[in-house]
Amino acid sequence: MASSMVAVGLTLAAAGFAGRYAMQALKHMEPQMKQAMQSFPKTAFGSGYYKGGFEPKMNKREAALVLGVSPTANKGKIREAHRKMMTLNHPDRGGSPYLAAKINEAKDLMDGQAKK
Repeated sequence: MASSMVAVGLTLAAAGFAGRYAMQALKHMEPQMKQAMQSFPKTAFGSGYYKGGFEPKMNKREAALVLGVSPTANKGKIREAHRKMMTLNHPDRGGSPYLAAKINEAKDLMDGQAKK
């Protein structure tokens, strides 16, 4: 019993010293980490998303952005993208009815203008 208590105490002490060493090492590495993060392209961390709301009347560019396809995509790619987006955003599965309506509007607009 006493030996197990000693072992637990030594383990906690070792974990504490290791944590302290890691925190000190991170302090010294902070300038290099900041420099490395600034050298990464901005799109790698999500700033490549479209900033702004929806247009009052959806156009082909916006429809392509909503579906995540090229403005010149064929009907197959449009339907596949629509199915994927609706699976993720359907109101019956906790998605937003507004987003679902916008996804459907984008599909209708792109489908009407796409080639087979």
